[in-house]
Amino acid sequence: MNFQGKTVWITGGSAGIGKALAEELFSRGAVLILSARNTEKLQALKNDFNSKDPGRCHIIPCDITDPSQIDNAAALVMKTVPKLDILINNAGVSQRSYVMDTSIETERKLFELNYFGAVGVTKAILPFMINKGGGNIVVISSMAGKFGFRMRSTYSASKHALQGYFETLRAELSDKNVNVLLVCPGRIKTDISVNSLKGDGSKYGVMDAGQAKGVSVERCASIIVNALKRNRKEVFIGTAERFLLIIKRTIPSLYYWIASHASPT
Repeated sequence: MNFQGKTVWITGGSAGIGKALAEELFSRGAVLILSARNTEKLQALKNDFNSKDPGRCHIIPCDITDPSQIDNAAALVMKTVPKLDILINNAGVSQRSYVMDTSIETERKLFELNYFGAVGVTKAILPFMINKGGGNIVVISSMAGKFGFRMRSTYSASKHALQGYFETLRAELSDKNVNVLLVCPGRIKTDISVNSLKGDGSKYGVMDAGQAKGVSVERCASIIVNALKRNRKEVFIGTAERFLLIIKRTIPSLYYWIASHASPT
């Protein structure tokens, strides 16, 4: 795939993997639409991009836990660009709390952002994408969508849900020229642990040691874009987490021991 002139909508585009993807795709000639709740960060990104090549970056602030904001954002996307080639569902939040310490309200928050937000954005823009000839949907899932891990119960559940939903969507769109790429990152060096939710819904506020040593966000973005270019269906990004997935598939008993004893941070 040649990204020159391709239109890309990225949710959670103001920081972390979303920002790195925006920078990578902009460098390859794409036209960007960036959404997030933080308008100030979005505007700073737009200013930076437009100082290099005016008109190739648009911002549409949106809280994807609010269905009315999703509908308004999708309507603005359809007014802003003639077609949408790529949707990247990146917005999300992680968790740092044990099951017994996590309120049901916090569990619902995690699902609203990680699962229902991605589903809502996709359903709002998909008819437009199909009517314009098809495109690509990228879903930032997680290695936690492949196995459970301590202090990640609802985060893991929401990512498992994304896997099931978007694998099904891929099958249903097989004749619509729409590809779905599921991305499963492990530990990436972002503020995901800092912004994670504790059991009461408050911010965790700590950079995990494992997170700090994770794959660089730039490397992560490059892998995702190259997987998209090759029309891949799924990609795994990480180091030890990838081996853990292999262990679960080949030596389940060893995986269960590791999952029960490994540090959750």
